[in-house]
Amino acid sequence: MGDAGFSSFANHLELVPPEPIPEIVRRVLGEGGAHSNISYLYHADAFDWVIMGTYFGILLLLSIYGVYRFRLVFLFLRYRHYRPQPKRMFAEAELPCVTVQLPIYNEMYVVERLIRAVTWLDYPRDRLEIQVLDDSTDETSELCQRLVEQYRAEGYDIVYLRRGERRGFKAGALAFGLSLACGELIAIFDADFIPRPDCLRKMVHYFTDPQVGMVQMRWSYINAGYNLLTRIQQIMLDGHFVVEQTARSRSGGFFNFNGTAGMWRRTAIEWSGGWQHDTLAEDTDLSYRAQLFGWKFVYLLDEDIPSELPVDMNAFKVQQHRWAKGVLQVGFKLIGRIFRSPLPWSVKLELFFRCTNNANAPLVILLSLLHWPVLIARFNQGWFHLLVLDVPILLFATMSVIAFYGVAIWHLYPDWKRQVKYLPLVMAVGIGLALNNARAALEAFLGVHSPFARTPKFKIESRRDEWKSKRYTFRHDLTPFFELALALYFVFVISYATRMQIYGAIPFLVLFFLGYGFTGAFSIIQGRAVARAIR
Repeated sequence: MGDAGFSSFANHLELVPPEPIPEIVRRVLGEGGAHSNISYLYHADAFDWVIMGTYFGILLLLSIYGVYRFRLVFLFLRYRHYRPQPKRMFAEAELPCVTVQLPIYNEMYVVERLIRAVTWLDYPRDRLEIQVLDDSTDETSELCQRLVEQYRAEGYDIVYLRRGERRGFKAGALAFGLSLACGELIAIFDADFIPRPDCLRKMVHYFTDPQVGMVQMRWSYINAGYNLLTRIQQIMLDGHFVVEQTARSRSGGFFNFNGTAGMWRRTAIEWSGGWQHDTLAEDTDLSYRAQLFGWKFVYLLDEDIPSELPVDMNAFKVQQHRWAKGVLQVGFKLIGRIFRSPLPWSVKLELFFRCTNNANAPLVILLSLLHWPVLIARFNQGWFHLLVLDVPILLFATMSVIAFYGVAIWHLYPDWKRQVKYLPLVMAVGIGLALNNARAALEAFLGVHSPFARTPKFKIESRRDEWKSKRYTFRHDLTPFFELALALYFVFVISYATRMQIYGAIPFLVLFFLGYGFTGAFSIIQGRAVARAIR
């Protein structure tokens, strides 16, 4: 340090009061502006290193999962033109018998639409059986019975099956129906789906290969444009159904049956241990067990079955909670068996990332809370440190998400440029769901059992349709208030970053603010609208 610099530093010391304000307080308050606070003699203490070490450790872990997402995008782009083909085509006279299973639980608004669509399936009637597996506790049961009687009178082989108890939830209903089914192939459609007439014929020919155990179709959505939430869900689900499922299926990896819009070989279900209800993701559980036994799965990216998205944030959160917890439960159940299997290590690692991805949710919450302490601890670092440390990690943690969803909408929609504007909000909602999914992850880690909470549907097919006064709506719990508290926290963090001129961090902080603010506010606003509507 030169004489002039030493003199300046000495003059600064003379201004320090006899009992100086603690360093951490001065840095939080930002007295004198950002630049007057910077001291090149400052050394991070143990607390600073703990904060920064934890922060960068979490970012590094998230960036590893970002690399995994980049790999999925790469595999999709590499294999997207490799469309699966049936080994041969069944002659009309040799088409196998198919049992269509319709698991129903309190779906009075959509069950008629579902059963009507199934009766329109283009398949020989003498080789098509329809099972209505009803576990309902309301007037849905009467509606189901009436519809079954009506279509039986018209000559359809349709049966109404009701158990004495709802043991095992959806998995239990499917297992009960399978024990009474006549078909050698089993097609499954949830209540909110509308199978196209030709969907069975598009799936059945893949079973000419005796090693094929399941064929899955892509989901599409009849109400994606209903509100901002449904538009976000569409993009989030398209990332899974376009990029993930295609990349896994066409690169030799494992992928899962999505619980509906697919067809199983009966023997594949039975030889793999059948439907089991010790997890909330019975579809993923059976899928991995079947593929461990050597059954081949086929994914049809270019064939879709329309479905209805939840229009209510609280219902959406319930669905996300079930999926997050269920996949983690499957991971705990099968990961040891997967790593002991003779599968290639690339497949094992891919399954590890798939099963553990939701375990990151608690880390996202911790990362959220660390933002302000990290900004304080790093207040004296310049742009060089930001470029060297932050940018590479944030590139993998955030740009991989943009690539993942961006490629999905680019592949599916001619107007993909119009949908790109939603990507920042899609990323934000992914962050905003962290509190909801963190609770699911902690329940899975602690072995907390919870019932299968199905996602209610209200037959929302256009923007004119109303849902708030209908049954099955969810009231919000305390989670939205904690989400809004986190959003308010980020208001202060953004204000601090602006005052201290740490502008590079602000775009990422805004994502966190938008995510928690959107999920929390939407939950409360819609919950109160429901309360007013049903008074």
